[in-house]
Amino acid sequence: MNRYLNPVTMIVAAVALLILSGSVFTVKETEKAIKLRLGQINRSSYEPGLHFKIPFVESVKRFDKRILTLDMRPQGVLTSEQKTVIVDSFVKWRIADSETYYTSLSGIESNAINRISDFLRDALRNAFGNQTLRQVVSENRTALMSDIQQAVNAQSESLGVEIVDVRIKQVELPENVQDSVYQRMEKERAAIAREIRSEGEETAKIIVANADRQRAEILASAYSTAEQTRGEGDAKSAQVYADAYSSDAEFYNMYRSLQAYRSAFRSGNDVMMLTPDSDFFKYFNASPSIGEGGSAPGGSSSADTSSGLGQ
Repeated sequence: MNRYLNPVTMIVAAVALLILSGSVFTVKETEKAIKLRLGQINRSSYEPGLHFKIPFVESVKRFDKRILTLDMRPQGVLTSEQKTVIVDSFVKWRIADSETYYTSLSGIESNAINRISDFLRDALRNAFGNQTLRQVVSENRTALMSDIQQAVNAQSESLGVEIVDVRIKQVELPENVQDSVYQRMEKERAAIAREIRSEGEETAKIIVANADRQRAEILASAYSTAEQTRGEGDAKSAQVYADAYSSDAEFYNMYRSLQAYRSAFRSGNDVMMLTPDSDFFKYFNASPSIGEGGSAPGGSSSADTSSGLGQ
C-alpha cells in the first residue's frame, strides 16, 4: 500500500496523466480547428469528435464555424447627385477557410471584423456613388445590396472569410438636410394640390355653363311650345266664335251685348250717361221679335230692364 503512495510514483502518474490529457482534444460541431506544430499549421480539417496531438509540440486553435453577424454603425455616403445619406447596414459572414483565416488574421475575430468593416464601407461608397437618391430608396435596393455583397465577398476571400449576405436596414437623410427636403416636398405637394384644385374649379365652371345653356334651351323650347299652343287655342277659339256668328248672327250680337251689360253693371255704384236710343241699349228697347204676345212701353221697359241688369 505504501509502495503505491510513494512520492515518485505519484509524480510519474501525474506526469503521465498530464501528457495524456495534453494529447487529446475535442472538436465541437459548431467549431473549426487547426493543429499547429511548432507554430506551423500541420492540419486544418477536422471532423467533430475526439482527436490526438503531440503534447508540448502541437497545439490546437478553434474557430466558430457558424454564421456570424456584423452590425455596422450608420455611416454617411454620397450619392451620384452629391447628396449625403446615412446608411445603416449589417453583414452575415462565416469562416470558409480556417487555414487562410489563421494566417491572414492570426485567427482573431476582431481583426476579421475590422477588415470586413473596411471592405463594406468602401463597397457602400462605390455603390451609392453610382446611384441617385431616388434609385437608392426605390426597388433597386435589392440589386444594390447584391452588388455590395459581391464586392465585399471578393475582397474577403483572401482572408478565408465568406460573406453570406449584406443588408441595408435603412437609408436616411442627415438631420440638417431633412428639414429642407420636407419643406421642398411640402411645396411640391402644395403645388400639386393647387393644380388639382384649379382643374376642379375649371371643370365646375364648365358643368355650370353647360347646365345654364341646357336650362336656357329648355326654357326657350318650353316658351316656344307654349306660344304655339296658345296660338292654336286662340285660333280655335276664333274659329268657334266665327262658326257661332255665322250660324246665328243676331243671337251672337245679343250674347255679346249681354256680356257687355254684365261687365258694365257689375258694381251698383257705376254711373253711365247715355241716350236711350243709343246702340248700347239696343236690346233694352221693345222689339216685336222678343216673345210672342208681349210688348212693353218703351220708357218703362227700358228703365225696368236696366234696373234688373243692375241687380
